[in-house]
Amino acid sequence: MQDSDALQRQIQNLSDRQAIYDCLVRYCRGMDRLDRELILSAYHRDAIDDHGLFVGGPGEFADFFIGFHREHQHSTNHIISNHYVELEGDTAHCETYWTYAGMNKEGVRLTVMGGRYIDRMERRDGRWAIARRRCLTDWSGEPDASGLSPEVFDMLQSSGVNARDKSDSSYLRPLSVARQRIDNPPQASQ
Repeated sequence: MQDSDALQRQIQNLSDRQAIYDCLVRYCRGMDRLDRELILSAYHRDAIDDHGLFVGGPGEFADFFIGFHREHQHSTNHIISNHYVELEGDTAHCETYWTYAGMNKEGVRLTVMGGRYIDRMERRDGRWAIARRRCLTDWSGEPDASGLSPEVFDMLQSSGVNARDKSDSSYLRPLSVARQRIDNPPQASQ
């Protein structure tokens, strides 16, 4: 049987890890929705982000990349996967793999890249956030065509509003699925 102190430490460890992961997810969602407030919520005010083509604080970072993505892409996806955390009290060192896809307004239709966020996270006043970040790019390339017909692609996009603002379906509360879609699902027409 586990003693109560060990159980409390384990609960705190799991809670800290979840709070750190939630911070990273807020960052990605903020970038894709061009939501400055959400991006800033992932950083401490005095944080520094070295993102390759930008080095500086959170406000300037958010303004730079919101402008960059608004100017160059119709939409973006910042996707995180493998996530490694070393906890040391109120500090955590993290390596999180990312994949980026951007639908470009000009030139190559789709940009795809992958890399890692190397973060020093700190818990201050009970809140985990990024204190220092290095964004490393490990690869980039051009994907082959998806092979989807325009009709199938339209069907994939019919489940909700995809917008780079708060009209996006992810902000809908409570989340629902239209009765018409439930009663007449797209797969029934195939």
